Amino acid sequence: MPELNRSLGLYDVVSLVIGTIVGADIYIAASFGAGLLGPFSVVAWVIAGVMAIIIALCFAECSSRVPQVGGPYAYAKRAFGDFTGFLTGWSLLIASWSAIAVFPLAFVAYLDFFIPHMSQTLQIIIKFLFVLFLTIVNYFGVRQAGRANDILTILKIAPILILTFAGIAYFIIKPSLLVANFTPIAPLGFSGLGSAIVLIFWAYVGFELVTVPSDEIINSKRTIPLAIGIGMGVIALFYILTNFVILGLVPWFELSTSTAPLALAGYALVGAIGAGFLTLGALLSISGSDEAGILSSARIPYAMAADGLLPRVLAKVHPKYGTPYVALIAQSIVTLIAAIFGTIDKLIILSVFTLLFCYLLTCISVFPLRKKFTEGIKLPWIIPVLGVIISIYIMTQCAPSQIIIGSALIILGIPVYVIFAPRTEIKTARRDLRLGEDYVSQTIERDEIFLAKFINQVNELIKRTRNRFS
Repeated sequence: MPELNRSLGLYDVVSLVIGTIVGADIYIAASFGAGLLGPFSVVAWVIAGVMAIIIALCFAECSSRVPQVGGPYAYAKRAFGDFTGFLTGWSLLIASWSAIAVFPLAFVAYLDFFIPHMSQTLQIIIKFLFVLFLTIVNYFGVRQAGRANDILTILKIAPILILTFAGIAYFIIKPSLLVANFTPIAPLGFSGLGSAIVLIFWAYVGFELVTVPSDEIINSKRTIPLAIGIGMGVIALFYILTNFVILGLVPWFELSTSTAPLALAGYALVGAIGAGFLTLGALLSISGSDEAGILSSARIPYAMAADGLLPRVLAKVHPKYGTPYVALIAQSIVTLIAAIFGTIDKLIILSVFTLLFCYLLTCISVFPLRKKFTEGIKLPWIIPVLGVIISIYIMTQCAPSQIIIGSALIILGIPVYVIFAPRTEIKTARRDLRLGEDYVSQTIERDEIFLAKFINQVNELIKRTRNRFS
């Protein structure tokens, strides 16, 4: 079977991190926090950014130890066996395909600014052409897809950067507007902090897909962790500054009811020209995010099919272009159908819980991978522990409907595994789960013992200090 081409360098992967994460989310997410916390939502962006960076670091360590195509699927498979790996890949597949189906819908929604009152037929045609164009770009080679993503990343971030710097300059000239819109800082109190963090966290997700095409990245053990660290740091700073400017330009109660907060901020700054400029930026941003998502997501069924866990045809690589073209075509058909018949909110609800399940298993996988593979970066033990806690916390904050739908879809993967997996793998599935549970229990017990010893040492230090000064 032909192998995937290694063509992506550090700059390409950093662009892929930024391109995958910065998309339609930043153009709508500012209104989420404003409606729950007012101006204090800037703090929620900081907290959610820290949470995302912690989980992303867990992905970075896993990728440095298992630089294999498939990302989270490959990590969980190496850590706990085929069955756990399949469920991780299955959940990521559901989340990814649901997420990239959102972008054709968002593209049409923003295009309405320039072409108002589009007919249903025209909307379907635009969605079809949108998906077709980005699929063709990915079909003809990862290098072409990487270059397209580099260009789209620059084009889509430029309008927001201009807004941010122009807004800061405006505040220097007219600080009274900034003070007025940030006073009081927390008009709604702090009870909505948890809900705001959950919603805002959605804007940071996507870093998991960067680890999927590892076989196409030059020196992936070094490149992926470095790219994730650089990309996530840039994104966090970018989001915080952007939302600071938006909240400074537009009163929080106006933002809370807006579906296009950046266009609203652009209008507040320079009128209709600003609104149109930011809307154009939204269209570029959506295109860039979907292009990056299509590139990475197609590698998930490719990796699973190569291991015999999905139909083998999905593992076919184009003999000339070196891309998983069958997986790309299948993915595009599914996402186009979802974009035609689905809605943005339903697709996001479908994606969020399954994605968090994937995050949880990846963070847990750090510990056994350290024992199995000595090469790679080694984070402080508290990082993967916090990653597990954060994943569980956000999962518990999902609505009951999200938990039910997400759990049902994950469970649906079990009969798929039974149908396609070799019998020897099915027989070991229960053992894999049992070993995984035992390992987690042992890890928690060991951490509790370590914590108890640490507390005793602190108490002894306090006693000695007290005796010295008494």
